[in-house]
Amino acid sequence: MTDASDPRGEGDRDSSQRRRASDDARRAGESSLPGAPSPDAAADADAGAVLQAHLRAARSEFENQVAQARADFEEANERIKERTGRDLLLAILIGLAIGAALLGSLLFVKWLFLVFALGAAVLSVFEFSRALAASGRRVDLVPQLIAGAVVVGTAYFVDSWLQWVILFVALAFVVVWRLVAQMASHDGRTYGAVLGDVLIATFIQLYVGFLGSLCVVLLSKEGGEWWVLGFIIVAVAVDTGAYVAGISFGKHPMAPRISPKKTWEGFAGAALAAIVAGVLVGMFMLGLDWWMGVVFGILILATATAGDLGESMIKRDLGIKDMSSWLPGHGGVLDRLDSILPSTVAALTLYYLFTPLVASS
Repeated sequence: MTDASDPRGEGDRDSSQRRRASDDARRAGESSLPGAPSPDAAADADAGAVLQAHLRAARSEFENQVAQARADFEEANERIKERTGRDLLLAILIGLAIGAALLGSLLFVKWLFLVFALGAAVLSVFEFSRALAASGRRVDLVPQLIAGAVVVGTAYFVDSWLQWVILFVALAFVVVWRLVAQMASHDGRTYGAVLGDVLIATFIQLYVGFLGSLCVVLLSKEGGEWWVLGFIIVAVAVDTGAYVAGISFGKHPMAPRISPKKTWEGFAGAALAAIVAGVLVGMFMLGLDWWMGVVFGILILATATAGDLGESMIKRDLGIKDMSSWLPGHGGVLDRLDSILPSTVAALTLYYLFTPLVASS
């Protein structure tokens, strides 16, 4: 036992202090060596490693979700393709591209839609003529293309009475050409077959050329570009509503002998879409009253459905699924115009009926 004045006690304390100082100096020296991490640096390194691990985990989770969504979409697309024979993704992309071209021509440079309509009419005449020729009918392609281009192309520039004259001349042109070509062939074709060829020649011009020209006539009117855009929007809404409702709920065939895949549930979806689109287009685009929009939607529904079923009946009679395969996911150009062409009659009629009512109100 020692007291505070013991020299040995003071020596022990001095020795202990020197050892602690030596240990502190050694640790400080080790920490100051090149490459030796400081405590803060080590903590930062640990935090960076944790952050990188979280980022890798998040990236892996995102990639898994994308892969799962893609697999689900491809599975759904295959089911739709199996049921309808259409590639959904291609159909959407091509539909968006056509819609963009249509909007650009109508909203920015009105007369450019004439080029769009003329190209669609010529391609439709070509498809229809080729399909009829493949079924054994005699169709003169060159005069059909010339007549269709003239009927549609001149509709924007001439008066209504002159447009009827041009249509009559075009019909006479294709009929006379067919009769002369038949007489020159000397193939002994029966009278009934020749008469059928003549009727088909006129039908091509009436179905594609004349109905297409009515759309151009509507375009030429004051504010006609909005009416053209409006009835096309409603016709597309009819097709879309029928497609979505038919895929989702379709069970009862509407016309099984003409088009087995069309159902009453699909027609109900088309009717709902047509009325909603008709009211919205009528009120906000054409300046119509709501009831005019309802009438607009219902009439376009009727003509679009009749046109769709009519072309389906023609294709079934010809033994083909599509007029061509130029538009993957859609078929041919005429397959996309089957509901639009007959709707030109309803749209032009309603323009003449509703425009005076709107102007006087």
